[in-house]
Parts: sequence; C-alpha cells; structure tokens
Amino acid sequence: MMSRNLAHRRKAVFLVGFMGAGKTTVGAALAHRLGWRFVDLDRQLEARERRTVAEIFREGGEEEFRNAETRALAALLKALKDGDPTVVALGGGAFARRENAALLKSAGVRTVFLDAPVDELWQRCAEAEIDRPLRKNEEVFRQLCEERRPHYLTAEFHVETGDKTPSEVMREIQLLLGEQQ
Repeated sequence: MMSRNLAHRRKAVFLVGFMGAGKTTVGAALAHRLGWRFVDLDRQLEARERRTVAEIFREGGEEEFRNAETRALAALLKALKDGDPTVVALGGGAFARRENAALLKSAGVRTVFLDAPVDELWQRCAEAEIDRPLRKNEEVFRQLCEERRPHYLTAEFHVETGDKTPSEVMREIQLLLGEQQ
C-alpha cells in the first residue's frame, strides 16, 4: 500500500529558481501538458493580500512580503493535500527562505530548480513587462542570485534553462518526474 506522502508527491511539483528562470512560463506549459492545475504563488499571494507584489514591497517592505509569501505557501500546501495535481511556480526568493523550504520538505512535494546563467536571467527580466522590486541594478541582481543559489541547489531536481525554449525545459522536467502524457 502506498503511503499518503508518496501519493502526495505525485500530485504537486514546485518550480524554484531566480527571477527570469522561467518558472511561470514553463510551469504553465507543464501543467497544461500534464492536464494539471497551475498556480503562480505570487499571483495567489496578490489575490490574498489584494495588492500587487510591488505594492507590498513599496508599502511594507521585503519582510512584510516574505511573511505574506510564507502564509500563502502554507495555505496552498494545506489545500493541495486532497486537491488536484498541481504545478506551482514559486517566487524567486521563496525557496531561499528557511521556513518555506521546511514547509515544502515536510509536505513531501517535488522541487525542481530552473537554472540559467545570470547574464541571461538579467536579460530575460529586462525584456519582461513585470515590475520586479528586487531588480534594482545589475550588481545587486548578480549578488542576490549568488546568495540564493546554494538554496536552489537543495531542490530535488536541477534543470538548466539557458538557451532552451520553454517547451524543451518542460519536456526535460516531464522526463525527470516520470510524468508522460
């Protein structure tokens, strides 16, 4: 008989990585391909808080944002226990916070680190039409990426996204997860 934890592991996968790594783009494509639900934790947090990420940063600072992010993650994990199979895109700093990594580990969900060279991440973010409060300047961006990298490397799987299309990354994740549709 399969344990509840192993059954749950098949129901959710969390994509982690720095801003611009492709978590939302790849996550939405992967969920569509698998016939699973897709959740972007930042969008869910915005709905819960009734403010954008940028507004939360501006009005309450990063600490308020991180606390709200942890609450949103805990609520999502609770909802996933008996819910539909789900692909989740975490915000760039979520997995680097000890409390969040512990929540994910205790839930037994699979985590996939989407990685790319910092120059490519910087360029992708420059091209995106998203207000990223922590993308101040390139030096700060690079430093933050390097500070978070050791946390990301603790994910169960590691997928390079540099110079790959979202479809290529999605297929690679499918193979790693053993989810063929």
